[in-house]
Amino acid sequence: MDLSYDGTDFSGWARQPGRRTVQGLIEDALAKQPPGESVPRSVVVAGRTDAGVHASGQVVHVDVVPLPAAVGRMPVDEHGIPDLARMCHRWNRYLPGDVRVLSARVAPPGFDARFSAVRRHYRYRVSDAPWGVDPLVRRDTLGWGRPLSLDALNEASGALLGLRDFAAFCKQREGSTTVRELQQFTWHRLDTHLVEARLSADAFCHSMVRSLVGALLMVGDGRRPADWPVSVLRSRIRDSAVAPPHGLTLTAVDYPPDEELAARAEQTRAVRDPSDAR
Repeated sequence: MDLSYDGTDFSGWARQPGRRTVQGLIEDALAKQPPGESVPRSVVVAGRTDAGVHASGQVVHVDVVPLPAAVGRMPVDEHGIPDLARMCHRWNRYLPGDVRVLSARVAPPGFDARFSAVRRHYRYRVSDAPWGVDPLVRRDTLGWGRPLSLDALNEASGALLGLRDFAAFCKQREGSTTVRELQQFTWHRLDTHLVEARLSADAFCHSMVRSLVGALLMVGDGRRPADWPVSVLRSRIRDSAVAPPHGLTLTAVDYPPDEELAARAEQTRAVRDPSDAR
């Protein structure tokens, strides 16, 4: 299933007791099935977004039991799968306007929304206008208030590319690695006062994108030299600024060809060796 959501009023992706979350609403919508249809218990997501973070290209998978025959007016195919276009329409009627199911399809064998992914793509938008941010885009754009130099931003971000230990830019979790391959980190000026960072990696650890953006913005406005983010990276000490969540959007998730999905999932589950990182 492909999803899009405005993260402003969510406490992040993951279901939490007493809180409004994207996972909670999606699973509630999936559970509202006619009698006789299987009720999915939990969905697996490609990238767990934090509170306030948006998505235009989120991917999830859910395991279901095929139906033996049509239930009510919902026909099923020869494999017991209902019309998924009609199911999307049904789910979106249950969901609020700030989360949408864009499409759904039967996943190939071996597919795992999280572990089969080969890379995730994010964007972060910033207004460097002296008066802040345009009110019409304030929900997904950070108002910085200082002029930003694209040359300085791209010089500093380019030095961070590659397979590295990003411990200095991650909120560490017990038992997890902070080694990631940052494949793209570029800055673009979309309008007179609108700047966009585009980041791609095999995966991102907790708060990594926002920490990278927070550090680079201080380079872009001249408060730090271009080599400062690399020195922070090498220190492996997390003390840099973290950009607010609302400027961040998960835009896409890439997967390998169908015949490589299972192998990719197995590979990703293996713990990375920090000695491999530069």
